[in-house]
Amino acid sequence: MATSPPYPTYPPAPTGSPAPGGVLRHPHWWQRTWVRYAAPISLLALSGLVILALVRQQTGTEGFLVGLGLAVFPVPLLIAAFRWLDRVEPGPWRNLAFCFAWGACAAALVAIIANSFATHWIAVATADPKGADTLGMTVIAPVVEESAKATAVLLVFLFRRRHFTGIVDGVVTAGVTATGFAFTENILYLGTAFGTDQSDGGHGGIASVTAATFFVRVVMSPFAHPLFTVFTGIGFGISALTAEHRRVRRTLAPLGGLLLAMGMHSLWNGSTSFGDGYGFFAVYGAFMVPMFGLLTWLVISTRQRELRTVRAELPAYVVAGWLTMPEPFVMGSMKARRLARDHARDRLGKAAARTVAEYEAYATSLAFLRHRGRSGRAGADFVVRERELLQELWHRREVARPALAHAGHTLAGAVLWGVPPMYGHGHGYAPGHGPFPVYGHHPSYGAPSHGAPAYGAPAYGAPGYRPPAYDPGPGAGGHAPHPAVPSQYAVPSQYGAPAYGRAPQAYASQGQAAYDPTPQVRVTPTPPSTAAGPPPSA
Repeated sequence: MATSPPYPTYPPAPTGSPAPGGVLRHPHWWQRTWVRYAAPISLLALSGLVILALVRQQTGTEGFLVGLGLAVFPVPLLIAAFRWLDRVEPGPWRNLAFCFAWGACAAALVAIIANSFATHWIAVATADPKGADTLGMTVIAPVVEESAKATAVLLVFLFRRRHFTGIVDGVVTAGVTATGFAFTENILYLGTAFGTDQSDGGHGGIASVTAATFFVRVVMSPFAHPLFTVFTGIGFGISALTAEHRRVRRTLAPLGGLLLAMGMHSLWNGSTSFGDGYGFFAVYGAFMVPMFGLLTWLVISTRQRELRTVRAELPAYVVAGWLTMPEPFVMGSMKARRLARDHARDRLGKAAARTVAEYEAYATSLAFLRHRGRSGRAGADFVVRERELLQELWHRREVARPALAHAGHTLAGAVLWGVPPMYGHGHGYAPGHGPFPVYGHHPSYGAPSHGAPAYGAPAYGAPGYRPPAYDPGPGAGGHAPHPAVPSQYAVPSQYGAPAYGRAPQAYASQGQAAYDPTPQVRVTPTPPSTAAGPPPSA
């Protein structure tokens, strides 16, 4: 089970902008939350109604129903494939729903209207209807359709930037948008083919136009439109990975991806107009299939690189006491993640499995956030975002940590970490008393033994500052790391401490002023030391 985390919300604040004298002005009507949600929903709903009427007008009611029933076949498979790619750091389902609806409604409506108008205008201007159709198919349609689909990717990139962090996010966003567009287009083509069969005397079977259209569009090339638009998504993904000061690259990457998408689309559409019909099969076998395989390899390798990033970045939070020893390994393995969710579901039910899934998603976001910070690509809200993610992890630790420890123990084949009993079953090791030493003492699973959780000031100020490297020395907690501990759990010396400092119990054990991290209670603690090291022994 993969789920997107309910992304942390900021504490409630007065709306509006401060005016001279400290008085808050009311926001403009277009800045209100309900307007921001109602406007795109209304636009997509209106586009859906118009496209429904246009397709039904061209295919007839019976043809529309037949086309709808046949066009739906590849949709679940394509959506499942893109969701699988997005399971490392799953984004909100609302983003995918918007992208699919945009492709199926808004982009399809723009394409039908613009393609028809441009082709008709060229046919009238040149008095060559056949040439106008060819030009419309090979030039106008690729430009219009890819631009319309790219608009959805651009909107997510601009207004859901927190969820758009790399190439995989671009591929998923573009692919789902193109899947929605292909769905509507297939309804039109299959419904029209069915109407042609009916007008020719109702011939059916594999020799019918409907069967041939279904085979070409649904069986042979269901990935065609997603394949084109994925190039646009890759361009936006490269832009998301590029530092803010490299503006030329951030601008050219999406444009280059869009041009590649248009070029591939044009080649695919034009393949039917040369070679006496064999051009389609030549382009399909010599170009489309290899390109599909290449992109599949690229995306899967990027997904694996994301998992390696998670394993590499999270050990710093183990040292600071926010995470336990097995978690970097478990978070960097999709098999271990699934095992943890299954264990939680078997012991505590579906709600516990959902909590573990949210914990995994938050930890992954935390690793990517730290990676962006170390690469000089963190935003101005780096420390605030890190604090939010750490607090969300802390609130879910009682359910998630035992399940994650079970997954790590099962896959590693030996008990390597000091963990509490699994949901009251068995006899776990208390921190520091396991068969192998750990990085100091981990935070307790229940309420901190020295008072409520306390958070100190961030260990360093502006996000652009690189914290000093943390070297555990002879061993955190006064113990030298055991040689049998897997190397993936070691903390590289070049990693600095988390910006938000150590885990709550680390501060509470030092007698620092405590406060409840919920928005209702705000007691400012005395800032701890400027470098966040491992929690001291309780």
